[in-house]
Amino acid sequence: MSQQARKQVITGISVAVLATFIWSWNFVLARGIYKVIPPVSLAFYRWLTATLLLLPFAWTAFRNEWPVVKKSILYFLLAAATGISIFNTFIYIGAHYTSAINLALIGTTSSPVFSVLFARIFLKEKIHATRIAGMLLCITGILFLLTRGDWHNLLHLSFTRGDTWVLGAGLAFAIYNTMVKRKPVTVTPVNFLFVVFALGTLLLFPFYLYDSASAAPVSFQLDTLLIILYLGLAASVICFWIWNIAIRNLGAGRAAIFGNLIPVFSTTEAVLILGEQVSRIHLISFGLVIIGLIVANLRK
Repeated sequence: MSQQARKQVITGISVAVLATFIWSWNFVLARGIYKVIPPVSLAFYRWLTATLLLLPFAWTAFRNEWPVVKKSILYFLLAAATGISIFNTFIYIGAHYTSAINLALIGTTSSPVFSVLFARIFLKEKIHATRIAGMLLCITGILFLLTRGDWHNLLHLSFTRGDTWVLGAGLAFAIYNTMVKRKPVTVTPVNFLFVVFALGTLLLFPFYLYDSASAAPVSFQLDTLLIILYLGLAASVICFWIWNIAIRNLGAGRAAIFGNLIPVFSTTEAVLILGEQVSRIHLISFGLVIIGLIVANLRK
């Protein structure tokens, strides 16, 4: 591997880890605010905020690249629908109907698996034995954490209609991961994000109107506004920008495996914020995920 290629891989891994760390807070904050804002409304405010934040930085590129965007409008609509409109909205809806264990289990493990399969089918990315072994180790580590070290707990997992929403979210994000690799080369990264954010927000708008009409008015307190700002800036603008870099440098399937770090980070955050005790289960789970990521990224 050349020095330039090695630098590209290191950069891809670094930003993928950073993105999963920032995203891990998304679930914590969403759970804390779901009684204040309906799920579709939360998704709409998040992506509207992200779009407005990107507007001054992307406007010039958007005007210059509009002919290319217009020519590929179906591509951008599908990318916006899967990665923006559907993904987090389905998670927010699913959180109302399913347990936290099922939410983490299905949401975290399904998307990387779908992404690897789609990358192989549509992008012709090779799936080496090391990547498969690494992915299995990551999934094993997550299952060990979610079952609290007792595999018999898998037998007691109950599945609700909320699980279907979360599974749909994982499938949608896997499609988005695959499509990012096919981004029109003449469209700049900042304009790509602006277009998919704006289209995703527009696609959510009619559902937002229905959601607002059927729920109590939202009380915008300071903490609520700060959470929306975090979701719009950090979990949307920053995360999607660096995640697209990870996909470009590592490939869709390889980058998706790093999504398995999200429950590890979430557990660590719970320990630091909520004062929960670190147990042997946490250390073993974290170790399995880290080893899995290392194995998945071994050179052929």
